[in-house]
Amino acid sequence: MKRRNFLVKSSLGGFLLLLGSPSAAAKRLFSRPENMPSAPAPLSAGTPVAITTWNFPNAVAAAWEVLRDGGSALDAVERGVRVEEADVSNSTVGKGGRPDRDGHVTLDACVMDAQGNYGAVMCLENVTHAVSVARKVMEDSPHAILVGKGAEEFALQQGFPPENLLTEESRQEWEQWRKTANYQPEINIENHDTIGMLALDSDGNLSGACTTSGLAYKMHGRVGDSPVVGAGLYIDNEVGGAAATGLGEEVLKVVGSFLVVEFMRQGRTPQQACEEAVRRVIENARGRHTDFQVGFIALNKQGETGAYSIHKGFSSQIQWGDEGVNREAPYFME
Repeated sequence: MKRRNFLVKSSLGGFLLLLGSPSAAAKRLFSRPENMPSAPAPLSAGTPVAITTWNFPNAVAAAWEVLRDGGSALDAVERGVRVEEADVSNSTVGKGGRPDRDGHVTLDACVMDAQGNYGAVMCLENVTHAVSVARKVMEDSPHAILVGKGAEEFALQQGFPPENLLTEESRQEWEQWRKTANYQPEINIENHDTIGMLALDSDGNLSGACTTSGLAYKMHGRVGDSPVVGAGLYIDNEVGGAAATGLGEEVLKVVGSFLVVEFMRQGRTPQQACEEAVRRVIENARGRHTDFQVGFIALNKQGETGAYSIHKGFSSQIQWGDEGVNREAPYFME
């Protein structure tokens, strides 16, 4: 307890050294929508909670069913994000995701559990449930990451059925894009390109998952932050977890999710930690932050949540007890 108190008290001074001198932009006010519901108070011990990037009520409902029945946080996040991977109307995740500029749908995903174990796949083709393949990599292989054809071969060996992930609707959109795009990847073609989910189970353990089809019409072989431990997802079972969404190149530069968790370790609430991480992204972008979106969600051991983004429009779906709500996240404002 003495050590913990020392860390909390010293974080006020040490944080300034860690963050560096903020620019004029980072000193400006933050916008908080007037009708934004307040974050839930810390939950009673043993109360599970699930949170996801963006408005994915079906995903958190599926995760909550696992948590409600006493299941693990790892099972919950896998079950939850699989809902979106299978939803062909979601053009940013799984089957039906927008392809790269050559017409290939390539998926990135990772999972991380309460023991710090981690598994990921990158540039996976022809398999819908990339998150489950990532879990197999973590649990049934000696590796942490498998990529491309090797990831696909591993998935097929594990019994995952091969599927064509390019739907007719996505193919038509891609064909239309090729007519005017000069064969260039299109940055921020959509506000969100990821589902990241964090869960706290009734045993007090945390886990997380992240899955995406990545930046629409990206160069073949591009990988963003989503499957990279510490960038798109990070779990520290003593402190909390975080997940990122938005332009992965910018999240990678600051190791965003790890940064959020470290801010919580220093004594920040999940909300404060997300805000400070966004400030770091803005500082690092040196004026380019008006051209892209980045957002973070966070969950600590007490069941408190946080969410924050660079631009308006980011939200988080949260379920605790039998209550679920979509909260518009506060955002940085020039």
